[in-house]
Amino acid sequence: MGAVLGSTRNGCRILLVEDEPLISELVAGVLEENGFTVHTVATARAALDYLSAGYETDLLFTDIMLPGGMNGAELAREVRKARPEMPIIYASGFCGPNELAAMVPRSIFLPKPYNPVDVCALVNRIAATH
Repeated sequence: MGAVLGSTRNGCRILLVEDEPLISELVAGVLEENGFTVHTVATARAALDYLSAGYETDLLFTDIMLPGGMNGAELAREVRKARPEMPIIYASGFCGPNELAAMVPRSIFLPKPYNPVDVCALVNRIAATH
């Protein structure tokens, strides 16, 4: 596919929480091609386990609707308890007023379907300010 953006922030470490394998692979692939380090998991519990294991993470990119009993909004609240400065991007194709209201402050909502190139641009903007 090739790099789509010239001014990436190499070294930015992204935790991508997405339960749809095709979406996860596509988004991770585009981000990696643009110089980002991406770790993917399919559940909020796996994301919390990854973070509690001490892996460096600069940005959380999470789907809102996740399997396993904890959704992306709940995950974000848990992450912000430990890392209040961490940027968070939420993505969902099924997000109603209750889910929007549950999002943590200073986060970004990205409606699905989205263009992976737009995701890279968004992550670049966030990485440039953190």
